[in-house]
Amino acid sequence: MKRFVNFGRVAAGLAIAAAVAFAPSANAQHLGNDTIALFPKNVGEFAYANLKMARSQKWFPQLQEQMLPERFRQFERFLASAGVDPNSQVEEVAWGLIAEGVTAKTEGTGSTAVPTGEEIVGVALGNYNPDSTEAFFKQQKLPTFKSHGSTMYAFGSGSGPNDLFFLFIDSSTAAFGHRAELEKMLNVRYGGEEGLMRNDSLFSLINEINGSGAVWAVLNPAYTRLAMRQLAPQVQQFPEAAKLITRMQNLMISIQASSGIDGKFQAVCGSSDDANTLAQLLQLAFVYQQYQAKQQNPDLAQLLGQAQVTPGGDRVTLRMSLSDDQMAQLIKKNTFALKM
Repeated sequence: MKRFVNFGRVAAGLAIAAAVAFAPSANAQHLGNDTIALFPKNVGEFAYANLKMARSQKWFPQLQEQMLPERFRQFERFLASAGVDPNSQVEEVAWGLIAEGVTAKTEGTGSTAVPTGEEIVGVALGNYNPDSTEAFFKQQKLPTFKSHGSTMYAFGSGSGPNDLFFLFIDSSTAAFGHRAELEKMLNVRYGGEEGLMRNDSLFSLINEINGSGAVWAVLNPAYTRLAMRQLAPQVQQFPEAAKLITRMQNLMISIQASSGIDGKFQAVCGSSDDANTLAQLLQLAFVYQQYQAKQQNPDLAQLLGQAQVTPGGDRVTLRMSLSDDQMAQLIKKNTFALKM
């Protein structure tokens, strides 16, 4: 089983951090269907971030140090060794997570199963010179694999369960991820299997949220259950919460920024009654979290106190806002450090 490493989770601090990190502009980027169509149908969490916007924030490098998993840093160094500068050439990133620990039967509503591990597949959009980069990789005699006429380059031994791979789709699209999922991506591209656009429930929400922020994400039921455990763990203490969470369908995240930074989380529930109950439980949970944070991290406590929870139909909307100064203070206190 692969070590569980999350690249797009919505744990309380990490969700806010990921959101604001990529949201310095109100001008959101729309991810094209040609890119979305590359991803496998069984993606459980799909996310997008505009890195070009993120780099204008003075506190972004410090936040990135807290958040970015070591394996992702290794991937950046891997690219840099071949003359690809991730900080200037990579402008946008979209990625999908494929869960381990849940089956087709248990990933939907009515189950308590959550991912216990995952594989990742993603694309980095930018400006590349595939010929010179691939020539360098060949010179280094890196482990390679062929699939659908494309060459996958390993950073790692090429045989380890956690090894990631890299390939160019074209001069503006580089793909990365675990080998099995990259091969699925290529198979989808050449019509060998159905892609994410055939996942009716997830793709309809992607269409709804696409372009709504500089960062956005959509989670399926299994990832939504996991996110709820991390976003508001105190909710689990309420007896009625367990069944309610098993009926939740999706979680959507979108981030915008103008005079401040605003994060919007939408939980799609099983019914309007479930939404009303969840809203009440979330409000109680945030009061409790705020009380706990007051002694060690008053800036986080203030942020939690500003959270707005609103039910509407079968959805619950959570809004959180903060200023640049609040963000800087939270970073100083290591609020967003990735915990494995």
